[in-house]
Amino acid sequence: MSQPPTTPDLTDRTRQVFDAASRRDSDAVLSFFAPDAVMDLSDGGLGTFRGIGAVRGFLEDWFGTWDSYEVDPEEVCDFGHGVVFIVYGEQGSMGSMGSVGQRRAWCLLWVEDLISFVAVYLDPEQARAAAQRLAEERE
Repeated sequence: MSQPPTTPDLTDRTRQVFDAASRRDSDAVLSFFAPDAVMDLSDGGLGTFRGIGAVRGFLEDWFGTWDSYEVDPEEVCDFGHGVVFIVYGEQGSMGSMGSVGQRRAWCLLWVEDLISFVAVYLDPEQARAAAQRLAEERE
């Protein structure tokens, strides 16, 4: 009888993060983050958030700007060594702005089944290149 894999499927776990984000469930999203996680949103001009408290503050502010919100993972790739790349569409409505949407990409680093680092990029190819570099560094 074969044993179930002991290593979690990071693409599945990453999709679970995005499912929780679509529900705007900060607690569920943060349950995937390490206490000392870093979220780098400097590519979009929003800065860097260090530690679970700072990430929580950002997420709650971000989710609060939307009247309705959904994220749709388009591509999720495991580059190995805990590195995951994801391209997603983000859409919803924001008060008088009505319906809005944008496309973003993440470079994630999973350490011991938790997200240790995430960098958000406006250009998916920049995120892909960052994920490739990070995976090579961790070999």
